[in-house]
Amino acid sequence: MLDTALPKLEQLIEQLIEKNSTLNADVTRLNTQNEELASQVKQLEDDNENLQLDALEQEEKHASTLSKINSIVGRLEQDA
Repeated sequence: MLDTALPKLEQLIEQLIEKNSTLNADVTRLNTQNEELASQVKQLEDDNENLQLDALEQEEKHASTLSKINSIVGRLEQDA
Protein backbone atom coordinates (compact mmCIF):
# COMPACT_ATOMS: atom_id res chain seq x y z
CA MET A 1 0.00 0.00 0.00
CA LEU A 2 2.85 2.35 0.87
CA ASP A 3 4.45 1.50 -2.46
CA THR A 4 1.41 2.83 -4.33
CA ALA A 5 0.81 5.81 -2.04
CA LEU A 6 4.27 7.29 -2.47
CA PRO A 7 4.19 7.55 -6.29
CA LYS A 8 0.66 8.97 -6.09
CA LEU A 9 1.83 11.54 -3.53
CA GLU A 10 4.79 12.46 -5.75
CA GLN A 11 2.42 12.88 -8.70
CA LEU A 12 0.09 15.09 -6.69
CA ILE A 13 3.01 17.21 -5.44
CA GLU A 14 4.24 17.62 -9.02
CA GLN A 15 0.75 18.69 -10.11
CA LEU A 16 0.59 21.21 -7.27
CA ILE A 17 3.99 22.63 -8.23
CA GLU A 18 2.85 23.02 -11.85
CA LYS A 19 -0.43 24.61 -10.76
CA ASN A 20 1.46 26.99 -8.46
CA SER A 21 3.79 27.94 -11.28
CA THR A 22 0.83 28.61 -13.56
CA LEU A 23 -0.89 30.69 -10.90
CA ASN A 24 2.28 32.69 -10.27
CA ALA A 25 2.54 33.42 -13.99
CA ASP A 26 -1.13 34.50 -13.98
CA VAL A 27 -0.51 36.80 -11.00
CA THR A 28 2.47 38.38 -12.76
CA ARG A 29 0.45 38.87 -15.95
CA LEU A 30 -2.50 40.34 -14.04
CA ASN A 31 -0.23 42.69 -12.07
CA THR A 32 1.22 43.95 -15.34
CA GLN A 33 -2.27 44.46 -16.76
CA ASN A 34 -3.31 46.23 -13.57
CA GLU A 35 -0.36 48.62 -13.83
CA GLU A 36 -1.19 49.31 -17.48
CA LEU A 37 -4.84 49.96 -16.62
CA ALA A 38 -3.86 52.23 -13.73
CA SER A 39 -1.68 54.19 -16.13
CA GLN A 40 -4.55 54.46 -18.61
CA VAL A 41 -6.92 55.60 -15.86
CA LYS A 42 -4.42 58.29 -14.82
CA GLN A 43 -4.10 59.46 -18.41
CA LEU A 44 -7.89 59.54 -18.82
CA GLU A 45 -8.25 61.48 -15.57
CA ASP A 46 -5.68 64.00 -16.81
CA ASP A 47 -7.45 64.24 -20.17
CA ASN A 48 -10.78 64.71 -18.41
CA GLU A 49 -9.38 67.47 -16.23
CA ASN A 50 -7.95 69.23 -19.28
CA LEU A 51 -11.28 68.95 -21.10
CA GLN A 52 -13.11 70.39 -18.10
CA LEU A 53 -10.67 73.31 -17.94
CA ASP A 54 -11.11 73.88 -21.68
CA ALA A 55 -14.88 73.83 -21.24
CA LEU A 56 -14.66 76.42 -18.45
CA GLU A 57 -12.46 78.62 -20.63
CA GLN A 58 -14.95 78.31 -23.47
CA GLU A 59 -17.81 79.23 -21.12
CA GLU A 60 -15.88 82.31 -20.01
CA LYS A 61 -15.18 83.30 -23.60
CA HIS A 62 -18.82 82.69 -24.49
CA ALA A 63 -20.00 84.83 -21.58
CA SER A 64 -17.55 87.59 -22.56
CA THR A 65 -18.67 87.47 -26.18
CA LEU A 66 -22.33 87.50 -25.17
CA SER A 67 -21.69 90.49 -22.91
CA LYS A 68 -20.02 92.37 -25.78
CA ILE A 69 -22.85 91.51 -28.16
CA ASN A 70 -25.44 92.68 -25.62
CA SER A 71 -23.48 95.88 -25.15
CA ILE A 72 -23.38 96.50 -28.89
CA VAL A 73 -27.10 95.70 -29.24
CA GLY A 74 -27.85 98.07 -26.35
CA ARG A 75 -25.93 100.89 -28.02
CA LEU A 76 -27.64 100.20 -31.33
CA GLU A 77 -31.04 100.33 -29.65
CA GLN A 78 -30.16 103.66 -28.04
CA ASP A 79 -29.05 105.09 -31.37
CA ALA A 80 -32.20 103.92 -33.13
